[in-house]
Amino acid sequence: MVAEGTLLWEPSEEVAAKTRLTAYQEWLGRRGPDDLGAYEDVWRWSVDRPEEFWTSIWDYFDVVGERGDGPVLSGTMPDARWFEGASLNYAENALRRTEGKALVFVSEDGARQELSRRELREEVARVRAGLVRLGVGRGDRVAAYLPSIPQALIAFLATASLGAIWSAGSPDFGVPSIVDRFKQIEPKVLIAVDGYHYNGRTYDRSDAVNEIAAQLPTLRATVWIPYLAALDEGRAPQQAQPAEAHTREHPHGEVIGWEGLRAEEGPLEFERVPFDHPLWILYSSGTTGLPKPIVHGHGGIVLEHLKSLSFHQDVGEGDVFFWYTTTGWMMWNYLIGSLLVGATPVLYDGAATYPSPAALWRIAASEGVTYFGVGAPYIMASLKAGIHPEGLERLRGIGSTGSPLPPEGFAWVAAELPGTPLGSFSGGTDVCTGFVGATMLHPIRAGVIPCRSLGARVESYDPAGRPVIGEVGELVLTAPMPSMPVGFWNDPTGERYRESYFDVYPGVWRHGDWIKINEDGSCVIYGRSDSTLNRGGVRMGTSEFYRVVERFDEIADSLVIDTGRLGQEGRLLLYVTMAEGATLTEPLERALCDALRKELSPRHVPNEIHAVPGIPRTLSGKKLEVPVRKILLGTPVEQAANPDAMANPEVLRHFLPREEGLKT
Repeated sequence: MVAEGTLLWEPSEEVAAKTRLTAYQEWLGRRGPDDLGAYEDVWRWSVDRPEEFWTSIWDYFDVVGERGDGPVLSGTMPDARWFEGASLNYAENALRRTEGKALVFVSEDGARQELSRRELREEVARVRAGLVRLGVGRGDRVAAYLPSIPQALIAFLATASLGAIWSAGSPDFGVPSIVDRFKQIEPKVLIAVDGYHYNGRTYDRSDAVNEIAAQLPTLRATVWIPYLAALDEGRAPQQAQPAEAHTREHPHGEVIGWEGLRAEEGPLEFERVPFDHPLWILYSSGTTGLPKPIVHGHGGIVLEHLKSLSFHQDVGEGDVFFWYTTTGWMMWNYLIGSLLVGATPVLYDGAATYPSPAALWRIAASEGVTYFGVGAPYIMASLKAGIHPEGLERLRGIGSTGSPLPPEGFAWVAAELPGTPLGSFSGGTDVCTGFVGATMLHPIRAGVIPCRSLGARVESYDPAGRPVIGEVGELVLTAPMPSMPVGFWNDPTGERYRESYFDVYPGVWRHGDWIKINEDGSCVIYGRSDSTLNRGGVRMGTSEFYRVVERFDEIADSLVIDTGRLGQEGRLLLYVTMAEGATLTEPLERALCDALRKELSPRHVPNEIHAVPGIPRTLSGKKLEVPVRKILLGTPVEQAANPDAMANPEVLRHFLPREEGLKT
């Protein structure tokens, strides 16, 4: 066991002097703010004087665009507005550099490709021209059913350059999950692959794309990328042979191949849009219904990613930045944000542990990665597999996110990669960044996140809504950030947005994590305070799970619980109440698992399925997911749920831990 708080790394004077955060602090000192010597001083200034801080970010990074003469910040949460009167474009800022390597792509099959910045600009211009021919313009939505491949980045930048709005889903998501997302936003164009490889297997998604397109009546065109064909021939996807229109019939719109989309040259132009103009639509996990379509603006994302990548990851010109992610996770959007700071993102499509558990470490070594990020479970899996990473001489930092990393994970990295700091970060899709994280100026202690992020007024609230130090409470933000959503799609009154974050503490953002903030500003995250499923970095809500399970005639009701915590993925447990006359048989269990694998993802197949006489519900009919999870992890029944607030308290005894392993 490694004690929480054990010191594992400290920055030398030489390291501290060379950080981008130090350079920014020196620049600030020349502009006038006094008494900003320590990080906590800068953090306090950044949250007390947000107008000055975020203006400094715009100026320090020389953001391309027009500042305008409107106020930097007006109003309060949830109606705060930033940089009114400003105009800019994300793609223009991401593509401002013309020299050097723009991106690297690697697949688990060994295919590899590089694009220079000039080549990337040329490809974006071609795809931009193709989108214009399809009628895409400012405010239109382009949906993508793509893995993390160069076309995804190219198509996103082309979409953004037009002032159109991007939205992506990973092809390992099932048809219902994708349709639940894309149907809400009424896309004009769908860009999709014919399939993908994962963990040594091939998955043809042609039929799935046809099903998705059939349920999106607003489509004018579907663009096919012959990804499987390219990989089968040992080539990177961008090197695929020209593809004609797909031969399958689609009920909606034109059908063309990727080569047809990029067939003609065009100018690389950028539609400058207001600061809060929609850039992309990400999605909540769907715990209480359909996934919420979260809209982020051009300006908020540009400023936040410039700040976070530069000062918290210390990533910039000349760096190679690799974070293992799919397009269905906000970390993909964060990964490609490294273009804004002049770094080279590494796109990877494949399993983290194929062809060996050391696969990601080997990619980091072979590509000369300088900053490498993964989900916490991968670090723990590396520890358990006895991996000894080699060839990482260029690596300056490691990031961990997705779920809390236990102290043992910190200690393993410190032992295997001495002198390389591991920064744990926590934030969310909601803001597409981290609220709390690390810098190269902070010591690294086992199990501890070193600081609250610049510009993020993070506090821990007790049940009465009072800020506490040294105690576990609800993670809240008591002041706005520019990368907070500009709203939800199809939520004109903002009602869904307010209910999602501001229903517990009016005017205060409640994020849904348990956090303890220490006296020195460091903190510890103890996992979600809600019932979101987080499997392998893919967050998904329970309502999507129930839609699949409860479609079976034999199932009357169901409850799904993810027991993972503190960086350990844990078990995914499914409880079912059988319909009258039905029993839980092995064939039914197999059918349930097959349906969940196909319609959600392979990560969401339960480890165990149990039949119970009833699903615990509140008096108003809501399933008691969080209390049951607490019971399974060892909380006494009488402390986990109030029987007076339940419609059927007698069923709780059927959810006691079935083995002591669930409590560890």
